[in-house]
Amino acid sequence: MCDRTTPAEYDTTNADWREAAMAGFSRRQFGAIGAAGAAATLAACAGVDRATASEGGLTESNVTIQTPDGMMDAFFVRPASGKHPAVICWPDIASLRDAFMMMARRTAAEGYSVLVANPYYRDTKAPQFADFAEFRTDGGWDKVGPWRAKLTAETITRDAKALIGWLDAQDSVDTARGIGTEGYCMGGPFTVWTAAAVPTRVGAAASFHGGGLVGDSPTSPINLLDVTRASHLIAIAQNDDAKAPDEKTKLRAAAEATGTPAQIEVYAGDHGWTVIDSPAYAKEAAEKAYADKMALYSKL
Repeated sequence: MCDRTTPAEYDTTNADWREAAMAGFSRRQFGAIGAAGAAATLAACAGVDRATASEGGLTESNVTIQTPDGMMDAFFVRPASGKHPAVICWPDIASLRDAFMMMARRTAAEGYSVLVANPYYRDTKAPQFADFAEFRTDGGWDKVGPWRAKLTAETITRDAKALIGWLDAQDSVDTARGIGTEGYCMGGPFTVWTAAAVPTRVGAAASFHGGGLVGDSPTSPINLLDVTRASHLIAIAQNDDAKAPDEKTKLRAAAEATGTPAQIEVYAGDHGWTVIDSPAYAKEAAEKAYADKMALYSKL
């Protein structure tokens, strides 16, 4: 691993960064912002307690993890000292990139060891796209189609078991605490599959504008809630809800029937509203979703 220490004052929420995120920043813009300090007050902007980070900053690494299907490249960020609950992040359809690294740093600064997976590792290393703008303008949908087709309940279950095994071997992970998992867009159902893969380890699962949560297949996430032991946050985009208004009702009924702790809520943001380089990014709704996620993780 090539470890890098991030200064305690590192921040991802200054005005320039937010403006770039809203527009869909380029890799060059990201580098320039980062070189300039990127920010100095994550806590001031987002109400985050930075006590953990201020004691020594963050350490981050590009890592490679053996899975049954090959070698997955991933991004791992954690407080520079101590043991902390682990979090597995499944990115959206544009995969592991700067935006998700920045989002992971924010969560890590609150006292978590965060691993961001490259779900397309079977075909190509990350980053596949510099940002979501490049995904949209560079034939992203056509490129990821064959890669995405391989990401089934079975393959993600295999991946999740491997990632959890790897995390539990890391000095920065507190194995006495549960693992959290979060997923965005296509990564939404991956959170339930992860929680079902190792139910004794995964204690919290957060899906943000996740697709494919409801279906008739035995491996559909809605039908696996009873296999998990996790508490769930299912954050639904308002335009997704408008297209399929019955899905939240079905999910709530399934959670109630199985006794699964679940917050299932429609947020005031369109699909992609939580991802900082998404054209749908909506700060107020994204901050609410982030706060709800951290409340979920606080119980690990």
